[in-house]
Amino acid sequence: MNIVVLVKQVPDVSKVKIDPITNTLIRVGVPNIINPDDAAALEEALKIKDSKGAKVVTVTMGPPQAEGMIRHLYALGVDTAYLLTDRKFAGSDTLATSTIISEFLKKLNKRMHIDLILAGYQAIDGDTAQVGPQIAELLDIPQITHIKEIKKITASSVTVYKELNNDCITYNVALPALLTCISNMNTPRYMNAFNIWGAYEKPFNTVTFAQLNVDETKIGLAGSPTNVKRTFTKQAVVKAPATSLSPLEATSKILEVIKDYVGGNK
Repeated sequence: MNIVVLVKQVPDVSKVKIDPITNTLIRVGVPNIINPDDAAALEEALKIKDSKGAKVVTVTMGPPQAEGMIRHLYALGVDTAYLLTDRKFAGSDTLATSTIISEFLKKLNKRMHIDLILAGYQAIDGDTAQVGPQIAELLDIPQITHIKEIKKITASSVTVYKELNNDCITYNVALPALLTCISNMNTPRYMNAFNIWGAYEKPFNTVTFAQLNVDETKIGLAGSPTNVKRTFTKQAVVKAPATSLSPLEATSKILEVIKDYVGGNK
């Protein structure tokens, strides 16, 4: 079984600030981490590898400095990793990103049949939850999003629990398919000492624009239909003063507020 995991390197949002003048994220000095949902997807792939002997391949789109994260992925047990990187990819929105990744996956599928694609439900630096589903549509394969657990997997199908509000729904879908995972479905493993030793001996596979069959007018900032016009930090709202009242007094106060509101909106 061949499993592809889509992994994104993201800034640690707990340490990100917004420039009040440019309204953009201040990334300088902010450490990068593996997107939490993607880390959960990778752990699921590695669990399948441990139990069934699958080959795990990761695909990342980002700048060259993502190499450090990719070495980390090798140390976790990934067999092969690819980095899609090119200045022409810069500024791509979710649709342009999905177009680039899906075209690479089509090319990869000709070399090794892809049985299952796992991705994070969403990235913490965007929270759109769009890339996984868009890739599934572009590849014309079934998808299940926001899964809580992979219950069973065979050579031809996979059974999962999908978390939906307060319910879990069981789905069975034929392979190949794409699943998006949530961060609390598992606890990602630590790097293996032996894998760390060999992580820098594995090839660092880069893929550029010239190697893909992608329409340049549909990628990058110019080819992205979505544009961010402005970002801002929500201002704190001053809380109303706390008042301690008896149940009867509180009831009377609430009625007064309601009457004033109704009267003012007539």
